[in-house]
Amino acid sequence: MATYTELMAQAQALMTQAEEARKNELSTAVADIKAKMKQYGITVADLGGTAGAKKPAKTKSKAAAKYKGPNGELWAGGPGRKPEWVRAALAAGKNIESFRI
Repeated sequence: MATYTELMAQAQALMTQAEEARKNELSTAVADIKAKMKQYGITVADLGGTAGAKKPAKTKSKAAAKYKGPNGELWAGGPGRKPEWVRAALAAGKNIESFRI
């Protein structure tokens, strides 16, 4: 019976082989997909994606801060999910008004 170390070495060798096979098959798969897209006039948008577009950066709130946390965190107090420091303060029984700027 093989030892744990031997089995782990075999598993690692198989994972390396699997990754090499994936890399070798990837270019063929991509070429096949591109050919089908061209043949049927399919665009990236048809597939629910955007070609080369980056996700828009998250923007900070433009509202003035109304509350300041114990570590200097600022919060406008608007609708939506409360910041972690606010939730922690409320869970500890503190009044949110004690953090008002």
